[in-house]
Amino acid sequence: MLKRHRIQFPKPESSGLNQDEVYFYLQGSGGNRKIRFHDYDEIYQVQGLYEQIFYDRLKCTSPEKVATILESSLKQSEDNLSELRVLDFGAGNGMMGEALKKHGVSRLIGVDIIEEAYEATVRDRPGLYDNYYVEDFTDLSREAKEDIASWQCDCMVTVAALGFGDIPTRAFIEAFNIIKAKGWVAFNIKETFFDITDESGFSKMIRELIFSKYLDVYHIERYRHRLSIEGEPLYYFAIAGRKNADVPLEFLEAKGISG
Repeated sequence: MLKRHRIQFPKPESSGLNQDEVYFYLQGSGGNRKIRFHDYDEIYQVQGLYEQIFYDRLKCTSPEKVATILESSLKQSEDNLSELRVLDFGAGNGMMGEALKKHGVSRLIGVDIIEEAYEATVRDRPGLYDNYYVEDFTDLSREAKEDIASWQCDCMVTVAALGFGDIPTRAFIEAFNIIKAKGWVAFNIKETFFDITDESGFSKMIRELIFSKYLDVYHIERYRHRLSIEGEPLYYFAIAGRKNADVPLEFLEAKGISG
């Protein structure tokens, strides 16, 4: 059983922060330690802290939701989830990988940009991934790209890591291009990223990709991702589809998409 930690959320007057600015206090013998929700490197170093905050306290449902809509999409074709080679992009400490395993996926490759994510996965979920890479997909060496591509992944999943600067648009496209044509893609995004008034690079990229020739969308569903620290629901969209072809980086430039 994972160790339980003493956690304190800020007072209500601190509400109004953007989702990527929210923080909590980890209470210990040395006093209160302030940690932002997106300071994953710090959170992963404390065993069980990520699960306690996001899954126990804030009731995150995204790994199971995205795994479920991926499986639902596959049922519309002749593909089988258990036969997929899945690239878990932004794998973190393995929560999404664990959900995929429960749905029958046998071949699983993890990727994250921070070493602490890999170390937490090895510590808490040893043997979950067939391989786990710590790489920056905006600066991927030829050797690393060829090594990851050698797994011949035909599915990419990304959960709770898009649109807050955690994964740049170019990195997402690089990962998208590594999986095989006619491979599957499943991810989630904050509901406001579908709003045409959102001019951020990631929001524009997702809207352009969904309505492009590069991706056939099979399933879009709005759902409650988790609760805010005030107990209010935060809604996301879960999206699953099938890749038709690689996306040239010129596609982003032509659409005026940066990031």
